[in-house]
Amino acid sequence: MDEQIEQIAERLKGLREALGLDVEGMAASCGLEAEAYRQMESGTADLSVSILHKIAEAQGVELTTLMFGDEPKMSSYFVTRRGRGVAVERSKAYKYQSLAAGFAGRKADPFLVTVHPKPEDEPLYLNSHSGQEFNLILSGRLLFQISGKDIIMESGDSIYFDSQLPHGMKALDGEKVLFLAVIL
Repeated sequence: MDEQIEQIAERLKGLREALGLDVEGMAASCGLEAEAYRQMESGTADLSVSILHKIAEAQGVELTTLMFGDEPKMSSYFVTRRGRGVAVERSKAYKYQSLAAGFAGRKADPFLVTVHPKPEDEPLYLNSHSGQEFNLILSGRLLFQISGKDIIMESGDSIYFDSQLPHGMKALDGEKVLFLAVIL
């Protein structure tokens, strides 16, 4: 198991135990199936940012606390220097770098996301979560799918959408894609 995924799984378990919930109670409070939650807590299931956002929102904790293990402390401003944001590679295809991890009480979660190319025949992974999202492509070309509609996006293109709609992405042209994602 990837060390970062293992650490997130341990934080999920720690949160559940701190709340005094069993697996079924935690899953139900987050609107998840118990078996799916059990797999996330054991580190054997995909830990997408959207699922972590859903859990964080349901339990009243910061998303970055679940992802990175640090409690935000700043309340006036927080600077993230180039290349210095705390990062997690959710899988070999996605890397999320938080741009505001140290700011407490955020109303949005901005990330610098790197999407690595995958084999052409690999299916697109779709997810959904409450709220809204804004994505701005910084480099590369991306296939973005939302509610069954394919949209090709290039550097400078952006999309704002209802993140409850099933959505997913795939790097094109065998090149990695870099984009700014703001989850609201």
